[in-house]
Amino acid sequence: MKVRATVICEQDRHILLVRKPRSHWTLPGGKVEPGETRAQAAVRELQEETGLNADDVLYLMEMQSGSTRHHVYEASVADLEQVRPQNEIIDCIWHPLDAVRHLNTNEATLRIVEAFQRRL
Repeated sequence: MKVRATVICEQDRHILLVRKPRSHWTLPGGKVEPGETRAQAAVRELQEETGLNADDVLYLMEMQSGSTRHHVYEASVADLEQVRPQNEIIDCIWHPLDAVRHLNTNEATLRIVEAFQRRL
């Protein structure tokens, strides 16, 4: 079972999504490294993929999709307009929450976003 820290950044009913080359749109996040907490992984992955620094993260949920267990955090970020694709990420977008299902995403991203919307 892979363990992944997944990050939701939401602003004005828009959500931050990232994309690797020839891939689906996903939420920022990635593998939890040895010696790292899931929250630390969420903060690190957000910074590595988008350049954004999280002021704080709030644990939202755990969701399993296939062989991956997602630990989902909501990140508070001050400088949202500073987002820039970095490392393996080629694009970042702020997309309307209620239209994510119209994008090319994977099942896990869609399920996490739908669960997040129910909280709002």
